[in-house]
Amino acid sequence: MTSTLYRNGVVHSPADPFAEAVLVDDGVVTWLGAEDTAAGLAARADRVIDLDGALVTPGFVDAHVHVLETGLAAESVDLSAGGGVTTLAAALDVLAAGARALAASDPGGGEVLLAFGWDDQGWPERRGPNRAELDAAGGGRPVYAPRVDGHSAVVSTALAQAAGLDRLPGWDPSGSGVVVGDAHHAARAVVQDVPPARRTRAYTAALTRAARRGVVSVHEMSAPHVDTRDGLRELMALTADPAGGLPHVVAYRGELCDTADDARQLLAELPFLTGIAGDLSVDGSIGSRTAALRQPYADLLPGPGGDDATGRLYLGAEEIAAHVAACAVAGTQGGFHVIGDRAMDEVVRGLELAGAEHGPAVLRAAHHRLEHALFVDASTLAALLLYGVALSVQPAFDSAFGGSGGMYAARLGVARASNLSPFADLASAGVPLAFGSDTPVTPLDPWQGVRATLAHEDATQRISARAAFRAHTRGGWRLAGLDHTGAGELRVGAPAHLAVWRADQLAVQSAEGRLSQWNPEARAGQPLLPDLSEGAPEPECLQTVRAGVVLHDTFD
Repeated sequence: MTSTLYRNGVVHSPADPFAEAVLVDDGVVTWLGAEDTAAGLAARADRVIDLDGALVTPGFVDAHVHVLETGLAAESVDLSAGGGVTTLAAALDVLAAGARALAASDPGGGEVLLAFGWDDQGWPERRGPNRAELDAAGGGRPVYAPRVDGHSAVVSTALAQAAGLDRLPGWDPSGSGVVVGDAHHAARAVVQDVPPARRTRAYTAALTRAARRGVVSVHEMSAPHVDTRDGLRELMALTADPAGGLPHVVAYRGELCDTADDARQLLAELPFLTGIAGDLSVDGSIGSRTAALRQPYADLLPGPGGDDATGRLYLGAEEIAAHVAACAVAGTQGGFHVIGDRAMDEVVRGLELAGAEHGPAVLRAAHHRLEHALFVDASTLAALLLYGVALSVQPAFDSAFGGSGGMYAARLGVARASNLSPFADLASAGVPLAFGSDTPVTPLDPWQGVRATLAHEDATQRISARAAFRAHTRGGWRLAGLDHTGAGELRVGAPAHLAVWRADQLAVQSAEGRLSQWNPEARAGQPLLPDLSEGAPEPECLQTVRAGVVLHDTFD
C-alpha cells in the first residue's frame, strides 16, 4: 500500500468544508481534516506534499471529447483565433508555412495537411478559405481544414479527388471546396487513416493535455465518422489501468440501432461501452448552418449547409424512437447529438413514440443522454424530466459563440440566440447535467466552462459556481453511472480522483444572486473555490491524480 498526505492547504469537500489536509491510501481517500491532526499522520505517509495554501479539489470530468481529433489537432496547423489567426489572409499564410514544413518530412506530397479551428465569423472577410486558395497555400497537396465546429470543412482538390468527394452528397460543385454530410465523413475517414504509431501518439497527447488541465476522466464520443471501433478498443486498452498514467475514459459509440438485438451485438463487440450514444447526430451545427431549425437561418448563404434554409435533419422521430427503445431493452444508455430546435422536436417526438410503446419507466431506467441541447423550451424540459434524460452540455459554446455579438446571434438573430443554453432553467428543474468541451471544438479548459455559466448574457440563466463545478466534476461520473463509487467528491472511502490548484484568491460565491460576486467572509460552511470573477487569474494546475496515481505533477 502506498500513501500520500497533502497538508497545509485547503480541501474542497462538502464532507468537511474546513479541511486543510487529506490522506490518500492505495488510491482511496482515507482521512481529511485539520492541519494540526495532519502533523501526526506525516510519519506514516510515503509522500508528504506541503500544499503551501494550494487548493485540493475533485478532478474534472470532461463529458464530451474526441480524443483522436484532439490529438491530431495538437500536431496540426492552428487556424484558431487562440492561435493568433484573426483574418483569412493570415490563415492562408499559416497554411502555406505548414505546407512548407510538412514538405521537409513528406517530399512526395501525399500526406494530408491538417488545419483545425478556423471561424469565418471572427474574420473581417466573413468567409472561410475556398478550394483554390487551399490548393495554392498547400502547394497542391491534400488539405483538410474543418470549421471550428467540426461539422463542415474545406478540402483541396487533391483530397477531393483522392476520396471521390465529388460523387457524394454534401459536395459543393461551385468550387468552394466546402463539404458537409457524407462528403465530409468521407474526407474525415481519409484524415483518420493514420499509421498506428501516430494514432497512439495522438491519443496519448490529447489525454496528457487533459491531465495538465486537472481532468481525471473523459467521455469519448466515438462514432464511425469520428474514429474506428478498433481505435476505440486501443484507446480503452491504453487507459484501462490508472498505472498507465492517463485519465480514465468512459466509452460511448454513436451507431444507430433498430432493434435490441442490434444494441446487444454492438455491446458484445465493444463490451466496455457505457452507452450507444454521443455523436449519433440528429442534426449538424449552427456555425456550419446544418443544425435543424424551426425557422430559417438569419444569414443564409448559398451552397452546402445553406441550400436548406432550416438546416439538415439526419434522423427522424421513428429512428430516434427505435434507437432509444432498443438501448433501453438491451439495458444500456442511448442518446444523440442534438443542436437545433427542430432537431430537438424530433427527439421529443421519438421519446414520446418509444414511451407510448414501452412506457416512460422503461426509458427512465436507461438513463438516456443528449449532447449539446442548446434549445430547451418548456415542453422539451417537461419531456426530459418525464423520460429521465440527462444532458451533456458545453458551457464554453456560450462564451465562444454566444452573446448578442456572437456567431449564434449572426446565424439566428439576437432574439432567437438569446434563448440558447438555459443553464438555470435546467439546473433548477433537476435535469442531470454534466459539462464538457467537445474538444477540439473548444479547448480542454474546464475552469472556462465553469466561468461561462457565471457570465451568461442572460443573467437569469446563470448558475452558482458551486453548481457549475459539481456539473463539471461529479456530474460527469453521474451521467456515466459511476457516482455510486463516490467519484467526484473528496470524502472518506471515495476514489482519489483529485487535482491541486494554485489560485491567487479562494472564496465562495455570495448568496446575493447568480452574479459572479465573491466574498471570502461569507463562507458559511461552504467549500472554497478559486476566485472566478471577471479578470481573476486562471487557476494553475499543480497536480492531477487518478485513483492515487499521479498523472501530472509540478511538486518536487
